[in-house]
Amino acid sequence: MVEIEKSSSSMGQFIQFESLERVEVRCLRNDEWVHKVLKILNTCGVSPDKITIQHYIYIINMKQALRFSNRSVAENSQSMATGGNSLPSPSCADDKKRRVCYYYDPGIAHIKFSDDHVMVPARVAMAHSLVGVYGMLGDMRRLRTRPATEAEIRRFHSPEYVDLLRDLTPESYANDAALRQKAEHDHGIGLLGGDDDCPAFDRLWKYCRGYAGGSLAAARALVDGASDIAINWSGGMHHACAGKASGFCYVNDIVLAINELLDSFRRVIYVDIDAHHGDGVQNAFLDSNRVMTLSFHRYGKIALRKDFFPGSGAINEVGVGAGEHYSVNVPLDAGVRDDGYHTLFKPIVGKAMEVFQPEAIVLQCGADSLSGDRLGGMELSVRGHAECVSFLRGFNLPLLLVGGGGYTINHVASTWCYETAVAVGKERELPDDIEIPRHGYEMLYKNQGNKLHYQTSTATARKKSSNMEVTKGKVLEHLSQIELAPSVQFQERRGNNAAGVDAGGDLYYERAPSLEDDEPAQRLHRLCFPGLTKRIKLS
Repeated sequence: MVEIEKSSSSMGQFIQFESLERVEVRCLRNDEWVHKVLKILNTCGVSPDKITIQHYIYIINMKQALRFSNRSVAENSQSMATGGNSLPSPSCADDKKRRVCYYYDPGIAHIKFSDDHVMVPARVAMAHSLVGVYGMLGDMRRLRTRPATEAEIRRFHSPEYVDLLRDLTPESYANDAALRQKAEHDHGIGLLGGDDDCPAFDRLWKYCRGYAGGSLAAARALVDGASDIAINWSGGMHHACAGKASGFCYVNDIVLAINELLDSFRRVIYVDIDAHHGDGVQNAFLDSNRVMTLSFHRYGKIALRKDFFPGSGAINEVGVGAGEHYSVNVPLDAGVRDDGYHTLFKPIVGKAMEVFQPEAIVLQCGADSLSGDRLGGMELSVRGHAECVSFLRGFNLPLLLVGGGGYTINHVASTWCYETAVAVGKERELPDDIEIPRHGYEMLYKNQGNKLHYQTSTATARKKSSNMEVTKGKVLEHLSQIELAPSVQFQERRGNNAAGVDAGGDLYYERAPSLEDDEPAQRLHRLCFPGLTKRIKLS
């Protein structure tokens, strides 16, 4: 083994996982395949002294991905042309392929809330690496879009709050007492009462615009009919309110994406499987009968008589005005496992789909409901969590998948990788015993035995089945009070957009990034892939 110290600033930004001090990389400089890639880089103007650890890790990612993929680039192109670039899913009776698009910004690996914060955005980079190493990138169209604009973010968030997000820096927060007071007391950012859930960190505005732009582009891909399923694992920030940050969430990309969908779809259902109640999304559409919010979450008192965050999501929170009955909450006790969870999930979601008749689905796949999460206290397995994706995929409606919570980062990455496999219909290729290959992050999966499907806790579920039946009965009764889906008059603008151009004129499919802004891994992708499949013969 060759140990590469965390010495350079670029690598220090890239390896930001809890208390990790060094990363082991397998004799990369002696790998013949790596040498071939480095030669290509050199001919493209990347000198040896500019090669960073990101390049080496990405090279191994691509090597593994090419070995795992059974289809050539030509076969992938042909499958896209025939109406779906994924495989038929075992979970769907119609035996149809789904056209899947996927958003990933390499810059998210460099975002850091603080040294010891439980929210680690680099978990998305870990999930992306697994998606690549298991050969799924060729099954999806890659979304590359501009960040969300101020105008787009202001469509939900208040002008004062957007101005603060845009201008706030760690330095201005530390040095400007008036600004600090405003950030903490008016907008929930900073240290308030010992709570640093939403700190003022470096590149905050860029981070918010990035993940929000991804969700907006994903929504547009569904609106234009260019994709059947759109994925943005960096999104899912469901706690953010119009004028306030909350629960590690600053910009509510879900609300922005749903508003985008509502311009073309009459009704949208939002399903939330995060351990925490999706309060920000529910409140945004509390009086609307065009959006049904359906949240499955832990609820009740925890230690010291404190409510489990955010404290909302009781079964009797049902919406107001025209939106009465369109807010649906399924409160759960800690410790719920797969069987109990799906005793509720499938009949309730099935009934909601029947009475509401949505035209599009948004699923927030918060991974803190997994067994072993640092905050969630629930006991779902990777497969049990992903079964929610399978179930909703089976309705054959436009489906937007976003991330959310999840604070044991290796578990998060494993789950979002497997749920990507569900989206593209390759879940059978990732069985229970599949190991995590070498790809640069493999050392972070040691505590789960280097298995994608890790062992769940053996703790006994605390919620009795009789209580679950009571909850199910109440929610189903609530849903039965909903009148048949409301009709809506509006100007429809849906239609195929073969060019993949959004309303602002941005190409949102596979475009070359600017030379000044792209990250090392993104630069390597641009220079060498998919050309690698044509120029390099693997051993």
